[in-house]
Amino acid sequence: YIHPDTFFLFLLPPCILEAAYGLHDPVFFENLGTILFYAIFGTLINCFIIGPVLFCLAYIGAMGTFSISLIECLVFSSLIVAVDPVAVLAIFQEVGVNSVLYFLVFGESLLNDAVTVVLYNTITTLSLMGGDIPVSEIGMAIAAFFVVSLGGLTIGLIFGLLSALITRLMMHIRVVEPLAILSMAYASYLMAELFHFSGIISMIGCGLMQMQFAFHNISNNSSVTIKYFSKMLSNACDCIIFMFLGISLIRDNHQWHLGFVLWSVVLCLAVRFIGWLVVTYGLTFLVNKTNRSRCIGNREQFIMAYGGLRGAVAFCLVVLLQNEHTRHKELFVTATLSVILFTVFVQGITIKPLVKLLRIEGEEEKVMCLYQEINNHVIDHLLVFMEEVIGHYGHNSFQVLMKI
Repeated sequence: YIHPDTFFLFLLPPCILEAAYGLHDPVFFENLGTILFYAIFGTLINCFIIGPVLFCLAYIGAMGTFSISLIECLVFSSLIVAVDPVAVLAIFQEVGVNSVLYFLVFGESLLNDAVTVVLYNTITTLSLMGGDIPVSEIGMAIAAFFVVSLGGLTIGLIFGLLSALITRLMMHIRVVEPLAILSMAYASYLMAELFHFSGIISMIGCGLMQMQFAFHNISNNSSVTIKYFSKMLSNACDCIIFMFLGISLIRDNHQWHLGFVLWSVVLCLAVRFIGWLVVTYGLTFLVNKTNRSRCIGNREQFIMAYGGLRGAVAFCLVVLLQNEHTRHKELFVTATLSVILFTVFVQGITIKPLVKLLRIEGEEEKVMCLYQEINNHVIDHLLVFMEEVIGHYGHNSFQVLMKI
């Protein structure tokens, strides 16, 4: 196995940082509320449907002779709902879908990982208490879920602002600007993990703040260096992760149970569609009723539900399980690898033909002249001025701030 500490401390941060830089786009911020709703409630619905259903199937004998506890099923479901943003990013970039669908799927998959890690840590902590879990502990676990998430975000925003302040003082030493930006981003991840907050959320917040403020203080050469170095490092770490994942397939201690593995694969696909039928279609119906420049169609919602590819995060979380606390760890590892192989090879290969079959609108190359750009900025600032006059700060003020 790849050691979990190696993954979470060295291989995962470059992938998260490069993805966070890619999220800095007005389209992402316009759909941020929708993405957060998908990432949080979609993940929770998937987790708390897959776990109890697996337990019920085992209890009624649908898996054959097999015994498993409810808390073990919840532990497994909490890690198997992790969607791999790297695989999603690679596929949707190749397909060339429109920017709204791209950022909805990519943003949901990235934030889903952060939610999954926090959820996994919460449920595994509850599983260590044995069979009797007091209601007060469940309430504390729910509170800890939000504290860990918001704590990580706060640390990331602080380090992002510190990056902007530091780069303001480096006007005469441009050569170390890339080092300052990258080291502050990594420091935000380590600081959040040090206080047992979410390092993934911290690095996402730090990366977005750096793109918004710190990158305006550095030279063009430093900006290009950071862009290509982070992309190169992310791709290298991604290759290493999947290399170790492939090596893990060839080992002697696989524990195979056909019923559990097959039901896990079926439920991961079916429950995501069921959960997204409730969350995606229900929420999108309400979202489309609000003031949106572009509505999310039914075909796009189908691709959003189908694009839930599992990957390295789920695998490293299952490796973190302790044999003395989880009787079926080796079975969970085998089932996780099976789900990853199914989603990456079957769903990943068929996404592009489905996009073409459903005739999903692609991304159009927009080349605006200087007059159009000036006109758009004038209209944006005029709307902000009107919000200032009426004393109501809404969508336009936030959108202009993100374009500065």
